[in-house]
Amino acid sequence: RVSSTRRGPALRPPPGGRGLKAGPLRVEETRMGEVQAADPELRRVRAQYERSFRAGETIFEPGDPARELYIVQAGEVDVLRPTGSGTRPVDRVRPGEFFGEMSVVLGGRRSVRAVAVSDARVLEIDRETFQAMCLDRPEIALRVIERLTVRVLQLEERMGTLAVTELIRSVVGYLIDSAAPEGDDHRVDTSLRDIAAGSGLSMLDAHRAVQELIDLKLVRLENDLLRVPDLEALRRYPDEAVSYTHLTLPT
Repeated sequence: RVSSTRRGPALRPPPGGRGLKAGPLRVEETRMGEVQAADPELRRVRAQYERSFRAGETIFEPGDPARELYIVQAGEVDVLRPTGSGTRPVDRVRPGEFFGEMSVVLGGRRSVRAVAVSDARVLEIDRETFQAMCLDRPEIALRVIERLTVRVLQLEERMGTLAVTELIRSVVGYLIDSAAPEGDDHRVDTSLRDIAAGSGLSMLDAHRAVQELIDLKLVRLENDLLRVPDLEALRRYPDEAVSYTHLTLPT
């Protein structure tokens, strides 16, 4: 399915040693991925296990076994999440950066697709070698932890946004049911208390949702009445917001 200009086994520990630490081999790096050879043997290992992908070539697909972490040496790689209508970008990985780290830590199967944006060279490192590298060079483990921490914070932020969107969904349903055509738009003759009761929300949550809709210009407040300029746009908003604020899980 995936053709590479250079194939072979993933980078694995040589017999009798632990990954890149075995024998006289050492990895010197200013950033993870900017791997420089400390001796000819390490250059040989890089040449043997480095993978090359052409622009547009798939590195892995959703559902593939997650056995390796990838470090970009040259070029760029897009990480894409499948959706009902195609794919959605999750991340663009550049030289010195890595992807697939969560899957190689936890195992299982890939949840995203990785595709070379341009001609790219990557190091493909299996789980055992990655663990050995982290033991040998704690700064590598720290960098992975930093990246995963950022992803967790982003995920928490998106979950918070999704929680607000679900509040809005309840209010939107009530407003649409209560809206009456008037001129070029629709009017909703109601109160915040009625919106809260009709949406099954507290007064505070109902106020928060209505204010968000006002800020988005999906509704407007005129003389104690709510007006909806575009009923279909209001109807579509919750689903569009969820699609845009999709939860991006690690690779």
